[in-house]
Amino acid sequence: MNREKEIFKVTLVGSAANVVLTVFKFIAGVVGNSAAMVADAVHSLSDLLTDAIVLCFVRISGKPEDCGHDYGHGKYETLATTLIGIALSAVALGIGYKAVTAFLFWLQGGTLAAPGMLALWAAVVSIIIKELVYHYTVHKGRNLNSPAVEANAWHHRSDALSSLGTLVGIGGAILLGKRWTVLDPLASLVVTFFILRVAWKLLKQGLDELMEASLPEDVENEIFAIVTSFPDVQDPHHLRTRRIGSRYAIELHIRMDGNTPLNIAHTRTYEIEQALKQRFGSTTHITIHVEPAHKDAYK
Repeated sequence: MNREKEIFKVTLVGSAANVVLTVFKFIAGVVGNSAAMVADAVHSLSDLLTDAIVLCFVRISGKPEDCGHDYGHGKYETLATTLIGIALSAVALGIGYKAVTAFLFWLQGGTLAAPGMLALWAAVVSIIIKELVYHYTVHKGRNLNSPAVEANAWHHRSDALSSLGTLVGIGGAILLGKRWTVLDPLASLVVTFFILRVAWKLLKQGLDELMEASLPEDVENEIFAIVTSFPDVQDPHHLRTRRIGSRYAIELHIRMDGNTPLNIAHTRTYEIEQALKQRFGSTTHITIHVEPAHKDAYK
């Protein structure tokens, strides 16, 4: 099964779970009289939307290079990661707003309705299903080297965290009585911070790639180590790196003896390219510029 089909399979599994949980949570939130569970249902609904984004953009990013996209379409996958981060932020702020509103109402002497047991069981079921889907999705995302799939996995994890906070709030409100029904919206507020933290991580990753941020320092050091492992290659410099979706782009200059025949210099650069592709993937974009090593060549 090729990479694109595998990504579709993983995303569809998550989508099926999201459909079931969204419906179940909405029913449990309304029938169980839990604002936290309704907010949790909205979070699951947002997962469905991000699944649609992944399915759409990964299909586009899998297209080969064409006359209008010399570097392929990998950035669409990065854009999907960024949009997921934005969606998570919007959901978190929505949940937080509702929680603050309910808390202020309670402070002013208002009475918050106690949630029912159905909402409690909905939270338990959600945590179990979402954790299973998270582990499955993040494992597949790493194996497929797909930032969008990994981002979607964290969306599943954030839903599990949301349900965990909901479980604590609903459980506390049920067990401790009406005086503690405020725990329901407070749980939603705590969950907001968890979700925002994940959203920031995804947004930073996506925006860094869209803004052509360099690869991590340890990756660049590894590139230098691979290049200098060839004895007739000197002084690798002007290294430029970035991500194009799920693949790396590497550009650098190297120096070789100025008397080296052109065919030998060409063979050496090909061998370096193959060594880098063996380490970082066969689709790695590599450009190597060869310069003569002796100083007279620069006069």
